[in-house]
Order: sequence, then C-alpha cells, then structure tokens
Amino acid sequence: MQLPIMSVVKRSLLILLAIALAWLWVLVGAAPAFAQAKTINYSNTNLGNRDFANMDLVGGVFVAAEMRGTNFAGANMKGAILTKGNLLGADLTGANLENALGDRVTFYKAKLTNAILIGATLSSSIFEEADITGADFTDAILDRYDLTQLCKRAEGVNPTTGVVTRDSLGCRA
Repeated sequence: MQLPIMSVVKRSLLILLAIALAWLWVLVGAAPAFAQAKTINYSNTNLGNRDFANMDLVGGVFVAAEMRGTNFAGANMKGAILTKGNLLGADLTGANLENALGDRVTFYKAKLTNAILIGATLSSSIFEEADITGADFTDAILDRYDLTQLCKRAEGVNPTTGVVTRDSLGCRA
C-alpha cells in the first residue's frame, strides 16, 4: 500500500521542522554546567613568588603550575583545580580551598594555617613540613599515610569555621 505523495511530503516536512526546532533549542539554551564568566587558567605556568593574596580565584585552574613561594593568603580558591601543582613553601594562610581538586600536589613546607579545605580532594599529595595549624579538613579526601602524618602535628581551631583541626582530620586521641 502506497501513501499519497502529499502525505509523504507533509510527514517529511514535519520531521524536518522537528529537527530544526530541536537544533534551535540546543543552540539557544545550551551552556556547559561548569561554565563561569571569568574562569582563570594558569595551567603549566610559572607563578613562583607571585602575590595572589585576598584575590577571588574561584574555580581557577592551576594544573601543573609552578607556585613555589607564591602568596595565596586569604584568597578565595573554592573549586580550584591544583592537580600536579607545586606549592612548595607557598603561603595559603586563611585561603578558602573548599571543594578544590588538589590531586598530586606538593604542599611541602607550605603554610596552610587557618586554611579551609572542606570537601577538597587531596589524594597523592605531599604535606611534609606543612604548617596546618587551624586548618579545616572536614570531608577532605586524603591518603591514609598523609592522614596519619597530619594527625601527628594537627593542632588549633579554624577561626572561620570553628572546627578543631584534629577533629576535621578524624584523628584519634
């Protein structure tokens, strides 16, 4: 049974119209869920000894960045990506690193005094000789070894969150 030519044309036009409307909907309304108006990207750059104190660096990308001795004191770095970054001797005093991705980061001799690291992913990172006095690690993801080492020197209370550093790490008495 063959359909009349007019019926085939109408059906084809309806299908084309539906496809066109779908594309229009995608083009007009689509935006990546992670898009930000001012995303900062310092990937693979040398930021050694720079001053970012008290800056708004929310969602900043610092992948494989060299940040030796850099001053991030009081900076808002919520959701920042620090993967493979080198923060040797950096000052992160009072910095907000909530929900930051800090996988394989070197925090060797870094100053994390009163830093907020709530929900941060800090796996495979190095914290040797880092000052964590008053840091809040609540719900942060840390390797078991790092957690054990941090608990040996954890002390203080975070002045912003009111959380005891030892409690935020889940240290045993």
